[in-house]
Amino acid sequence: MLNILLALTITLTGCIHRQFVSEPYPRWGEERHIKQTDGIEPLILRTFVPSDPAETSACVLLIHGMNEHIGRYSEVARYFSQNFIVAGFDYYAHGLSNPVLQQADLALTSGMDTQEISDAYLAQTLLRNLDPMRRDLNLALRQFIVFCDEQGKPGRPVFIVSHSLGALITASYLVQHRNDGMLIKRVQGVVFLAPAFAVSEPPGWRGWLANPLIQLSFHAEKHFLNPQNEALPLLLFNQLLSLITVPVLDGLFEILSWPGLRTFLTPIAPDWVKDYLTDSEEEKARLRADNWIVRRSLLRFVKGIEAEIVHFHRQMNLFPLPYFLIYSEQDPITPASGNEAFVQATLKQNPHNQVLAIPNLPYHQHLFLTEPARTGLLRKIEEWINRCCLLQ
Repeated sequence: MLNILLALTITLTGCIHRQFVSEPYPRWGEERHIKQTDGIEPLILRTFVPSDPAETSACVLLIHGMNEHIGRYSEVARYFSQNFIVAGFDYYAHGLSNPVLQQADLALTSGMDTQEISDAYLAQTLLRNLDPMRRDLNLALRQFIVFCDEQGKPGRPVFIVSHSLGALITASYLVQHRNDGMLIKRVQGVVFLAPAFAVSEPPGWRGWLANPLIQLSFHAEKHFLNPQNEALPLLLFNQLLSLITVPVLDGLFEILSWPGLRTFLTPIAPDWVKDYLTDSEEEKARLRADNWIVRRSLLRFVKGIEAEIVHFHRQMNLFPLPYFLIYSEQDPITPASGNEAFVQATLKQNPHNQVLAIPNLPYHQHLFLTEPARTGLLRKIEEWINRCCLLQ
């Protein structure tokens, strides 16, 4: 969710933005605290276990999207927990893995009044890539495998259900660990929901202004010190363009992320985004009221995500596992072009790969659509997982 990416930096200026929470973080399931090194607070793994866990065929790990949190996924977790062991966690700088949000939750659960969390986005200060998120995924996934094995039937297959930026984190992590035989043996498949395999394309008048610049930045990042087998004149043009554009934009985004400037120039989630998240008015109201969602995105982090998308495109053909890819063909937040490139590079590599491209649908959050579409998609995911389990 909310992986607005480069569009935010061009279509919006920042402004002073104040944000408050008055209710504790929306917990679900049982909490398992996973110790971390370097003085970092424990990572919280939330788990749902069916009444007879020994009868479950698989374990499912949920991965949330950009700037949101796993607390939003309680209904999704409950649905899957009817037949699977389920877990989820907040990755770095999000939810209770964000120190500002964690302190606010502690204060609220201790009986204190409304807490200001305007500076929660500053947890993104150290994020120049997705490495901290991949580290959290690695820790949570390996501990979840141990937890699953403790539930009466060791060796169950593990599946990951990932959304938006969480899908990019998951895909890039699994490519990095494709030679880890033990891990790849246990993780038997991945569900990608509107994965962030492309930069955003703002609709309407914003798009007229922003999209050429967004595509220029993406094109330059793609070609930066990386020839694409072009004819020599085009190769020289692309390299010259990228050698100028990429350092300039990296430097600009870095400067705009400095203290002082970022207070006024860090972009806030624009109104158009909510119109493309879901068709559910009830869910839109929930989104507006949910201040555990981080509303701002530090520009350094946004630029780092663009570079991560480019890097993933160079190695997406190495993705090692079966997948079920679900995306909307008209989604402007994570456009279809990234999914189409991924499918072209990987579809034939595994007979269990499945793609559901939903035509004429602009919405980004498929698990929060109105009924019956929402439950219908949950059932399709469940059926795909069950088919993969039968093939073990």
